[in-house]
Amino acid sequence: MEPVQHSTVVADVVVGTGPVSPEDVVRVAREGAAVVLSAEAIAAIGVSRARIEALAADPKPVYGVSTGFGALATRHIPLELRKQLQRSLIRSHAAGSGAEVEREVVRALMLLRLSTLATGRTGVRPVVAQTYAALLSAGITPVVFEYGSLGCSGDLAPLSHVALAVIGEGEVRDAQGVRMPAAEAMAAAGIAPVELEEKEGLALINGTDGMLGMLVLACHDLRNLLRLADVTAAMSVEGLLGTDKVFAADLQALRPQPGQAVAAANMVRVLADSPIVASHATPDCTVVQDAYSLRCAPQVAGGARDTLDHAERIAGYELASAVDNPVVTLDGRVESNGNFHGAPVAYVLDFLAIVIADVASISERRTDRFLDKARNHGLPPFLADDPGVDSGHMIAQYTQAAIVSELKRLAAPASVDSIPSSAMQEDHVSMGWSAARKLRRAIDGLTRVLAIEALTAARGLDLRAPLTPAPATAAVVAALRTEVLGPGPDRYLAPEIEAAVRLASSGTLLAAAESVTGPLG
Repeated sequence: MEPVQHSTVVADVVVGTGPVSPEDVVRVAREGAAVVLSAEAIAAIGVSRARIEALAADPKPVYGVSTGFGALATRHIPLELRKQLQRSLIRSHAAGSGAEVEREVVRALMLLRLSTLATGRTGVRPVVAQTYAALLSAGITPVVFEYGSLGCSGDLAPLSHVALAVIGEGEVRDAQGVRMPAAEAMAAAGIAPVELEEKEGLALINGTDGMLGMLVLACHDLRNLLRLADVTAAMSVEGLLGTDKVFAADLQALRPQPGQAVAAANMVRVLADSPIVASHATPDCTVVQDAYSLRCAPQVAGGARDTLDHAERIAGYELASAVDNPVVTLDGRVESNGNFHGAPVAYVLDFLAIVIADVASISERRTDRFLDKARNHGLPPFLADDPGVDSGHMIAQYTQAAIVSELKRLAAPASVDSIPSSAMQEDHVSMGWSAARKLRRAIDGLTRVLAIEALTAARGLDLRAPLTPAPATAAVVAALRTEVLGPGPDRYLAPEIEAAVRLASSGTLLAAAESVTGPLG
């Protein structure tokens, strides 16, 4: 796992009583931004803590304050056992298994839990929130495991592994990525472990923070990938001698789907001033209509955009939420609730996996057209240098097809499943964490599929010489050519694919197109 080094050029993220922004999540998760609690947040935390302490002294049982949890909520816990209760809760719930979760996911999760603590609705002491901020700022990341969350009562196991580190137990990775005991890393950073008091253990683990953090990161990535999908689709239209006339604004307006209009406008801008397109836009052109994978590219990428808009709206609602159970209300009541159920987040995580699979599927179809002599309008079979001796990009398309097939499996929703737990107290769960985990794999798969389309389309455009491509698509080809050679005899292809993937995931290919078009929608 690669460490994320804190950079002094990244401004601190201030966490107040209101929501953090998606940009804040990305900065903390990926750029190593330090975190500071606002004075308003510290004051709000103190007010609600005073209410919890008053209830803790009351002989009347209050769930989460002076009782057990879940199916054990009927037991009243005497004062002298309550600190033990908090430790036991965290230790027993830190029951994850499998591979380590990525550093950026854990940092996002920690920031979002801290954001809820800062609302003053959870009843923890200020020192608890301040310790989360200190760990984030020091680059100390608790070790969290792949399996353990059902997405109801929050992401219990992942959040518990983080809370375990806060109390000085379990393992973490330091700012350099070295795995070590939490107590050792905290001592080196001058951070004291927290001894949890009433309500605090529960407040650290009852949230949708893991699935929400992964949703925010996925939305950020997918927004850029959909722009890249418009660029690669335009490259394919151009290289396959397709027309840009079908992307005209007045045609798109006949079906006022907002995302479709954006995608079509992007493609028009990318194809502007293309000598290749102009070369066959003549009265004697015999092609009546382009195939759906070319002609309908804006409809697919546009539908994906509209789905992403919905997902970002749901993420915004969740970022503005204070998810805990029980929760301290604004008028000082401590009430049980069901806000920890991950269904709203789980649904959109699954929706995004569906549209990713389809955007990748149509991309693969365009790549396949480049390789078929019967459909590529005069290019050599498989774009090979010497067909029969050379195989060209034949197997690059196989790689795309294998990924697309995997993406279709990942599109099967996790949120329709539920396995009862906690002696039937938690008898319906969201599986949102599982939806988020597979969405991360889907984002990676789409990146690879689009990179291969760009690689193949660039080769096709080169083979159209002496005709030249549009300025924007030519810039993308030039960006690829900094790491990948142009057409020629067969070479070891895997490194070229990986180079294209790096250029796609880093934003280099999109930036190349936008250096000509300006920012795409």
